[in-house]
Amino acid sequence: MSVRTQTIAALRAACAFGMMVGLAGCGEGKQAGPAEKQAPPVVVSVVTVAPETLRIVSDLPGRIAPTRIAEVRPRVSGIIIERVFKQGTIVQQGDVLYRLDPAPFQVRVASAKAALQRAEATRALAAQQAERQTKLKDRDATTGQLYDKAVAELAQAEADEASARAGLQAAELDLQYTEVRAPITGRIGRALITEGALFTVGGSESLATIQQLDPVYADFTQSANEMLALKHAAQRTAKPGDAIEAEARLRFDNGTNYAHRGRLLFSEASVDATTGQVTLRGEFPNPDGDLLPGMYVRVQLVQGEEAGVLAVPDRALRRDPGGQAQLYVVTADRKAELRPVTPTRLVDGRWIIAAGLKAGDAVIVQGFQALSPGASVDPQPWSGIAAAGAASAAAQAK
Repeated sequence: MSVRTQTIAALRAACAFGMMVGLAGCGEGKQAGPAEKQAPPVVVSVVTVAPETLRIVSDLPGRIAPTRIAEVRPRVSGIIIERVFKQGTIVQQGDVLYRLDPAPFQVRVASAKAALQRAEATRALAAQQAERQTKLKDRDATTGQLYDKAVAELAQAEADEASARAGLQAAELDLQYTEVRAPITGRIGRALITEGALFTVGGSESLATIQQLDPVYADFTQSANEMLALKHAAQRTAKPGDAIEAEARLRFDNGTNYAHRGRLLFSEASVDATTGQVTLRGEFPNPDGDLLPGMYVRVQLVQGEEAGVLAVPDRALRRDPGGQAQLYVVTADRKAELRPVTPTRLVDGRWIIAAGLKAGDAVIVQGFQALSPGASVDPQPWSGIAAAGAASAAAQAK
């Protein structure tokens, strides 16, 4: 073998050895990479569930209705000469709202007074004649026919006087009715007829409408079974002889709570024959006028208490594409476990879990959006647990 050939072979052997060393070094680097780049545990916020007692509240849609509605109508026909009230204000029962032209009624009163005076004079004359005939009869100086006539004329004169007096009272009453007064206390709407218009009794139009808005009603529907359960719960807390009522609260459409609590009137319940739903009515104070007729509200009914339940914040609950409710729970080795659960109802922003949880489980409330089952986590107490607990305690105390 020549020297050149030996040199080339030596160079090839050196290159092969170098490539083998390089590949070995690359393999060692790949094996060490994951240990050096292992991701740290994900920091998550958790709550530890424990059995507790919660008040069961039903949330139902309802509408506000006034407790009383009165249409303002005059009792006599006439020309409207003055509107006294201010539209949209609160009026008291008996306040003057409209005035009709009193002149025709004043004339009728004067005529009725004259008719009464004539009747009184006729009765006085008849009384004198009857007294005279009585004295003559006692002395047998008159006939029975004249005596009977005098007594009958006196009775007729007294009847005519009573009729004239009633006519005067009717005329005076019609004169009083020219001042149209509020039949109830409440908020009066807009004026439907202006001054100068002729109003005729018996027409379909009214002058205005008054609605009593303190208190107000909240009407809503509920199934018959739920209504019976609610009624039985109220019966257990009612005192003997008291009307059966249940506590009720209102929530506005924007999510804020109404400040005053009300009561559910079971006596106002009625069943819709077509749907089988029970229409219930709650009564609520409205001192500030915040509740207006026709307003949409959420009626919250306290249906009793449920003891030994497990509840989690509503933000912790998630659902898979099939609609199955799920929760992330931290295992003993600090791994994220995705667990299917069965929620029953939402109470004060927390879901009551009927199955899938046990006391002492640490449920992830925040930070689970980027998690996958089996991921390492660093659980920290949820910062909102104090506020949630205080809100729940306040709601339970109300």
